Amino acid sequence: MPRLINNQLVTSLHAQSPVSEEYRMLRTNIQFSSVDEPIEVMMVASAQAGEGRTVTISNLAVTYAQEGKKVLVMDMDLRRSSLHHMFGLRNHTGLTRVLANQQPWQEVVQETGIDHLYTITAGPTPPNPSEMLSSRRMNALMSELKEHYDVILMDTPPLLSFPDGLIISAMCDGVILVVQAGKVKKDLVKKAKANLERVKARILGVVLNNVKRSDTRAERGMEERNLT
Repeated sequence: MPRLINNQLVTSLHAQSPVSEEYRMLRTNIQFSSVDEPIEVMMVASAQAGEGRTVTISNLAVTYAQEGKKVLVMDMDLRRSSLHHMFGLRNHTGLTRVLANQQPWQEVVQETGIDHLYTITAGPTPPNPSEMLSSRRMNALMSELKEHYDVILMDTPPLLSFPDGLIISAMCDGVILVVQAGKVKKDLVKKAKANLERVKARILGVVLNNVKRSDTRAERGMEERNLT
């Protein structure tokens, strides 16, 4: 059984903390955003690197698992993978092995040490990430995975650096945009949002990271009013 080594998994290590409560609120907001059509496959994206995508999606995945759902979190950043660091897992195998028809997906799924939560790491870095993610094998894989998991969450590369995130958005029921307050310029966030809208991705909301509690009632939340 893998050992949890990353203290950023606050929803697992400190389930009753105020930050964990904010992640549960995020989960609830997502569930309430579409009552008639449950959101089962979603991605977390950001305009630039280093805005907190992996931390956000990992903690959100834990909250779904704590609710009793069977959850799969996937590292779709085939260029600079990081999800395996979050859960203390190996990355010599993973998604790229499956897409290259070297292993069945059942062999690359790893337990995280958290009940109901599983992961597929990115695997070895390929020379053609965009082509792999837009392949028919990728679409077939998603169809298979949706039959086995209640919720699938995907970590993706920065939207303004690579086309991968826009490709992945077509596989998702919704997109959560992560913005690190004070780091990324508003114009870049608006450009990332426009790119998602251009491919008709459904933006569920925006998570603001690193917002001082003195500046807002919630350190994390979903809002879009500052992007219009």
